[in-house]
Amino acid sequence: MAFIQRGAGQPIVLVPGIQGRYEWQLPTVDALATLGQVTTFSLCDEPTSGFAWTEAAGFENYVTQLGEVLRDTGATRPLLVGISYGGLVAAEYAARHPGALSGLVIASAPPPGWTLPARAQRYLRAPRIMTPAFLLGAPARLYPELRAAFPDASDFWRFVTHHSLRVLAAPPSTPRMARRLRWLTASRFSTGRPIPVPALIVTGEAALERVVPPLDTLRYREWLPHAHVATLAHTGHSGTVTRAGDFARLVADFITSRSVRADRVS
Repeated sequence: MAFIQRGAGQPIVLVPGIQGRYEWQLPTVDALATLGQVTTFSLCDEPTSGFAWTEAAGFENYVTQLGEVLRDTGATRPLLVGISYGGLVAAEYAARHPGALSGLVIASAPPPGWTLPARAQRYLRAPRIMTPAFLLGAPARLYPELRAAFPDASDFWRFVTHHSLRVLAAPPSTPRMARRLRWLTASRFSTGRPIPVPALIVTGEAALERVVPPLDTLRYREWLPHAHVATLAHTGHSGTVTRAGDFARLVADFITSRSVRADRVS
């Protein structure tokens, strides 16, 4: 199995988003590593993951993988952090094993039973044909969020350069992303009752979020009724990467006080 660990101290396990590659979240990993020992990995159906998976198991592959990571790293009562699609994986694991975790962080994640937006449904019908449109349209979708997160031109171009290199080193696969969406829509989740785990729900700004509307992510309050809620200002879906330090500060407050207010990091 291939996973990476950074930092030392309290175990923190990060589940990446629908792109499936941990490399996309490395700024988040580095920021959280100031709080404890962070473990992360690529989703099991990525060729580089080193994990086994089967088509028949569907979304269950990721829950099984997460359990294997926790077992093989010896993480005791870790803080589980799920980013975007990874939030679904983290929440499902928490629903089944609440006593095994010290806390749960859900960031810009689609909820169980999520209705896919029209663009995602088009990708799902013809992922290979839609690959050029996805790749060419990504910069235009991201630009407003990046300009808000990095008003200084030098900071903007520094982030774009570094993140582009990460993406080139770990390119996304639209067929695999489409498969993950298909598994999401076909799955039945265990979040039908409250999950007794301390939780933090983080969203970006509604005007900048182009993937999962904050109101959709906030549906997790149905299963996490006592969760603290926070908004990362000046960012949208990619806030855990573009404003990784601010995200880590929210998590640090949650770890130390369990009393994060529903406010904005400006």
